[in-house]
Amino acid sequence: MSDELPPYDSFLLVSFGGPEGPDDVMPFLENVLRGKRVPRERMLEVAEHYKQFGGVSPINEQNRELLTVIEQEFKSAGIDLPLYWGNRNWNPMLPDTLRQMRDDGRQRTLAFFTSMFSCYSGCRQYREDIAKAQAEVGEGAPIVEKVRMGFNHPGFIDSVSAAVRHAIHSLTKPSGNDQPTDNQLPDERASVSEQNSDVTVLFTAHSIPLSMSENCDYVKQLNESCRLVAEACGVKQWQLVYQSRSGPPQQPWLEPDICDTIAKMHEEEGLSAVVVCPIGFISDHMEVMFDLDEEAAQACQERGIAFARAATAGTSTSFVGMIRELVEERMGRRDTKSAVGQLGPWHDVCPTDCCLYTPRRP
Repeated sequence: MSDELPPYDSFLLVSFGGPEGPDDVMPFLENVLRGKRVPRERMLEVAEHYKQFGGVSPINEQNRELLTVIEQEFKSAGIDLPLYWGNRNWNPMLPDTLRQMRDDGRQRTLAFFTSMFSCYSGCRQYREDIAKAQAEVGEGAPIVEKVRMGFNHPGFIDSVSAAVRHAIHSLTKPSGNDQPTDNQLPDERASVSEQNSDVTVLFTAHSIPLSMSENCDYVKQLNESCRLVAEACGVKQWQLVYQSRSGPPQQPWLEPDICDTIAKMHEEEGLSAVVVCPIGFISDHMEVMFDLDEEAAQACQERGIAFARAATAGTSTSFVGMIRELVEERMGRRDTKSAVGQLGPWHDVCPTDCCLYTPRRP
């Protein structure tokens, strides 16, 4: 019997999932928070956030849109891999997706996680979810191998940089609520540093417990991505901050919080204009819409601070091109791995102890 692996025969988008109606909200949140020491009051508070948007998270629809453009990108590049999609917390659930893949005869798939930075919840937990789903499906479940993290891939950096330029541009030349449809507007790259020298860029990412961050490269990768984007945009005043904390108050999480930072910078430095870039998120889902578009925007409005929120990578040309390139690398269709900055291309296969996390009980 040969030990040779079968060729890659499919692509799997792995994501968080989100409710798609009011009746889904509480079951979804119970899935998310199962086994975690999050106060029920916090769960009910988050449920209210969803209710403000009709109980629908945009993340599932955004994943459908992403799959559509990935399919087009693959077709243009001659990549013959059928696409599948499985979530951690809501339909389509990973076990159901892997079962369908098995029934379709898929044996070995390349997976892209909708998380650009390494930590337990953004990488290892997804790998654990996949292992549990494979065990549930049983014999014939496909082999799943993830592509490397793309936090410093030029496609990701270009996509985020374009969104930041556009947001800075909007503070001095408002154009409604339009977002860039491609990698940059033609007049923005050269002029961004001249448009508003008082603009500060706050890069945001989901806060995680310190005990989680201590055994992963989450903060290191985030700082590198922020630095690369700031340099690409000619931004001198920037800071990495965090949002969407959900743990018990006595448990230390990554700080500073974005709204606390806005208040402090306004009081101490006279902050007058800010661009918020949710670099830790690839799409505009609930944490972006509520914590930034509502709470952070309100914090600025109350203080008379000009506010613009940069778009997430979404389905931008550069970002989708990055996904294609990461797949081509693993298929042996590319001789080099693209990465910018100081850290180089990240590993393809995670070490055994990568992103381990044992919650500390306060």
